[in-house]
Amino acid sequence: MAIHDFRSQRLYVDADLAAGATVTCNKEQANYLLRVMRLGAGDEILVFNGRNGEWLCRIEPRSKRDCDLSVVEQLRVQLAGPDIDYLFAPLKRARLDYMVQKATEMGVASMQPVLTERTMVGRVNTDRMRSNVIEAVEQCGVLRVPEVREPCKLSAALATCAPERSLFFADEAAEVTSPLRVFDGIERGAPVAVIVGPEGGFSASERKLIQAQPQTRVLSLGPRVMRADTAAVALLALVNAVVGDWH
Repeated sequence: MAIHDFRSQRLYVDADLAAGATVTCNKEQANYLLRVMRLGAGDEILVFNGRNGEWLCRIEPRSKRDCDLSVVEQLRVQLAGPDIDYLFAPLKRARLDYMVQKATEMGVASMQPVLTERTMVGRVNTDRMRSNVIEAVEQCGVLRVPEVREPCKLSAALATCAPERSLFFADEAAEVTSPLRVFDGIERGAPVAVIVGPEGGFSASERKLIQAQPQTRVLSLGPRVMRADTAAVALLALVNAVVGDWH
């Protein structure tokens, strides 16, 4: 049995959801439902907010351009998902869009853009990142909406990483060549973080700073050098399979 109904349209809303409630759509949502999807009175759609699970709603037009959603019943309860913080050096626009979408599909809890010595992006558009998160969540049946944090320097990101949160650092110079060995002793469901560097890699001083953190676990992703967005997907897949919710 499928875990999600991919035939039905899904819509993210910020409002609280409960049986009998009415959600007023904003202009963009109403335009999407009424003009793009050509839905009308009584048509049904799946709605979620990242907090209250997934709900069946019926469309109630107020005019040709505006509509409300009548909340009918809950179809799926809210699930917490794996406790994975994703730290990464921002990439250029198209590749950043891809990476944000894939990290969302992988079930990360938060995304932290990290500014490094070799970061090639001058400005990080967090609003665009959030839009990509919502799009990925709507399309893939995910219930949790990852938090998108404001960019900060590498030193600040490491300073706010809790000591009990294991930090997985993919380093091509790692002494341990088997990536699975670094997961020894970590229980499934434990809080973890992953960190992925910029296109030119971390500088020597940054690598030392990351490795100096007591919770850092250095691992190799194999004999081939990956692009940053590819490395992110590979590392998140490893974490989910060993200590995440892929079980």
